[in-house]
Amino acid sequence: MDALQQHLFDSYRAARQGEPAPPAPGTHDVAVLRGLRDRRRFERVVAGRPATGRLRAALARAAALLGRR
Repeated sequence: MDALQQHLFDSYRAARQGEPAPPAPGTHDVAVLRGLRDRRRFERVVAGRPATGRLRAALARAAALLGRR
C-alpha cells in the first residue's frame, strides 16, 4: 500500500468515526527537513565544531584563497 492509498483509507475511517481527516502525504516534509538540519547544526555546536555547512565552508576557503592572489 502506498502513501496515497493509506491516506485515502485513513480519511475514510476518520469520516466514518466522525474524526478530523489526517493531513495529506507530504504536508510536513519541509518542516521535518528543517528540523533535521537544525538538529545537525545544534549537535555540531555542542561538539565544538563550526555550525556552518560544508558547502559554505568550502566556498569561504575558496574565496580566501582567491583573495590572497
